[in-house]
Amino acid sequence: MNDPIPIRTSWLDLPDVILHASETAVKQHMAYTNAKAGDSDAAFQLVQDTISPEAVAKIIDLAAGRVPLLASAHAFEKTGVNAIPEALADELAERTGFPVDGSIVQINVVGHTGANGFSRLAKQALFDGDVVEGADYLLVDDFIGQGGTLANLKGYIESKCGRVIGATALTGKPFSAKLTPTNEQLTALRQKHGEQLETWWISRFGHDFDRLTQSEARYLERTPDALTIRDKIAAAE
Repeated sequence: MNDPIPIRTSWLDLPDVILHASETAVKQHMAYTNAKAGDSDAAFQLVQDTISPEAVAKIIDLAAGRVPLLASAHAFEKTGVNAIPEALADELAERTGFPVDGSIVQINVVGHTGANGFSRLAKQALFDGDVVEGADYLLVDDFIGQGGTLANLKGYIESKCGRVIGATALTGKPFSAKLTPTNEQLTALRQKHGEQLETWWISRFGHDFDRLTQSEARYLERTPDALTIRDKIAAAE
């Protein structure tokens, strides 16, 4: 049986995700493995050593006088609850004065670390918890791969009448930081795989291609055919 379908909302003018450090700096840090497995002390040390003052300044500029709630993606991994997003949110709170949201939590296990693109697409993060209606939110995560977790966290908050103004991650690939797919990407995806795949996608994931992330759209467009996409997602489930 499939998990409940996560909610996604329109991208509108959401800016690129603000990254702090290179993947090498984060993933080769001596505290990374323990932090990923739930060690809060290791996560604190990792964040202290890799957070970027320049990125913090960009976050403050992005807020433009607003005081957003910092909502972190509490990711469940095979080895435990990833402690890095909360540690990053706590440190950002210290440096910006923005409050940390403690209400929204991820409610399923997806195990995205080391997973391929189809596994990430098939097993998507779901969220629950209280959202402050009308409040501004800044999303916080440790890593951005395809961006699906941030897309779903954004969708959850906005479906509950919160406003997401941006996102930040400790690390990730720079091209993945661009969440909104371009019109050219969407056109290429639709031309390659046809209307039938998008119809299936809506029935399976609850949204059309416009609400894919840029990296998701790129991944699907580079897949040889629509049947492969459906088979790979079914296998990953």
